[in-house]
Amino acid sequence: MAKKARWISVYSAAHFAVDFACAFFMFSRFHQEVNWYLLMLIYNFCAFAMQMPLGLGADCIGRERIVTVIGCILTACAFGLGEWPVPAVIGLGLGNACFHVGGGWDVLKHAEGKDSMLGVFIAPGALGIYLGTLIGKKSGDMSGGFAAAVAFALFVSAVLLYRLRYGGRETAAADGHRDKGRKTLCGTNLLGITCLFLTVCLRSYMGLIQNFPWKEEGYWGMILVFALVFGKAAGGVLADWAGDRRTAVCSLGLAGILYCLSGNPLAGAAAVLLFNMTMPVTLGALTRMLPKTKGFAFGTLSFALFLGYLPSYSGYGPEMPEAGVYVWICLISGLLIWNGLGKAVNAWESG
Repeated sequence: MAKKARWISVYSAAHFAVDFACAFFMFSRFHQEVNWYLLMLIYNFCAFAMQMPLGLGADCIGRERIVTVIGCILTACAFGLGEWPVPAVIGLGLGNACFHVGGGWDVLKHAEGKDSMLGVFIAPGALGIYLGTLIGKKSGDMSGGFAAAVAFALFVSAVLLYRLRYGGRETAAADGHRDKGRKTLCGTNLLGITCLFLTVCLRSYMGLIQNFPWKEEGYWGMILVFALVFGKAAGGVLADWAGDRRTAVCSLGLAGILYCLSGNPLAGAAAVLLFNMTMPVTLGALTRMLPKTKGFAFGTLSFALFLGYLPSYSGYGPEMPEAGVYVWICLISGLLIWNGLGKAVNAWESG
């Protein structure tokens, strides 16, 4: 158990470091650039959309740990390309993509069918993005000493991940088994996969348009970030205990109710926590539906994140949405994920 906890702790810390580094680099070095929005589009394409082909490649070579290490090293090396914005951003994005695909694949392989490990791995990334953005904006152009320390932390992460040993049993790539009698979600049901894909598109869009008038007051901005982080981690734990479908639909239903009261900071923060509990559920479900291509499954949902980003990037979205918009997104997401998980179970039963 101690080795298992140490294993997932190293992966979670590395995830924080990679996402922190990417956000810090982008906002400290390029935020004042004239072509800032173009650079952000390039970065997001490389970091999210490219996870799908990279994931397929990781599935083919079967060396997910090496892909993870390459991601850390590539991200660190991008810090040396600050004078060349486009190559730097491409390197940064591809490094991020390699880390997520390889790391996600490795975590899934060792998760023993549990969403909780997946949630713990995913959650720190949001905190890394928040702090990296905050510090990057305040530091202006990159301070050499701090940037070097961040790059060094990435190299250390690469070494630790390369030497990491797991203390539990591995879950075979083609094995759909879930412990404690929980039904396997396997079988490539196209409608089910599409529903999960659209759920993630909506969650990405929601995260970008979501805004609250009280967010800048006191510590509520930080509280919102922690709500997002703990929501992702708690979603996996609760799914292991109560089941994927029940966890996803109940959390979205309660989130929809609380979004109606989101003028109150506590209700709004609780809604954000509940809404993000579906993150490890959708990811775990799709990778169990595609057990032989876990990297591709992970990358597919990352591509959905990129698609959800495009409307906001293109200027389609309200600056301060009404609570009703959030409620509708919760309702549609709940219907999609209920159907998606249901189709997956039906595919398994009929197989």
